[in-house]
Amino acid sequence: MARISVTRAISIDSSELVESFTRAGGPGGQHVNTTDSAVQLRFHVAASPNLPERVKARLAELAGSRMTREGVLILRGDGARSQEMNRRDVRERLIALIREATIVPKARRATKPTRASQTRRVDGKARRGAIKSGRGRVRPE
Repeated sequence: MARISVTRAISIDSSELVESFTRAGGPGGQHVNTTDSAVQLRFHVAASPNLPERVKARLAELAGSRMTREGVLILRGDGARSQEMNRRDVRERLIALIREATIVPKARRATKPTRASQTRRVDGKARRGAIKSGRGRVRPE
């Protein structure tokens, strides 16, 4: 069984991927009506023994609507006229998505604005208000 290397620490077994082929629309003339060039790749993230739990959780977050309730990631590729090119494209997108899930997002620390920045903001608003108030109707004194 072939293994697909994602990162140095993570690799997935190609037997975990389920590919199905359907007819794709788009360019290709009459040829497109006779070949199954579109690829649908299914990867059961929840059941994968090769992914750490934190990566599975981030992957579910990143995948959004491409992930089913059962934890199956579904990717579809029909951009190329060749089935092999579509297969390669979908696998590359899967690997890129898993790699992105391995990156731990930097925790945001809440900070307060400085007193000087608050003063600048309020002064700017007052200046802008003065400019706008000068745009009203001209009234005789």
